[in-house]
Amino acid sequence: MSENNQLRDVFDAIADPTRRRLIHLLAEAEELPLHELTAQFPMGRTAVSKHLTILKEAGLVLDRKVGRETRYRLNASPLREIQDWVAFYSKFWSTNMLRLSQLLEEEEE
Repeated sequence: MSENNQLRDVFDAIADPTRRRLIHLLAEAEELPLHELTAQFPMGRTAVSKHLTILKEAGLVLDRKVGRETRYRLNASPLREIQDWVAFYSKFWSTNMLRLSQLLEEEEE
């Protein structure tokens, strides 16, 4: 877990396809109310709300009340942890593929 006191791990939060889709929807809009998000899924308001709670616990979603409705927006900064992890392994694989290529070239000589 990262240092910003998240209640849930970011990797755990994005493991579910529904939550990844919620992140995508929120990334495309500045802010969306719960009923608009719910309309995008074949599940009820309670289920979508539970997914949003998990994203909120990971620090990926912020919410605010406007009258009787709750509006959600993306906080993408925790995704940096995933970006850093992927970048590390991308470099790892690039380096190993380069080594493999060099070994194959040496064998051909």
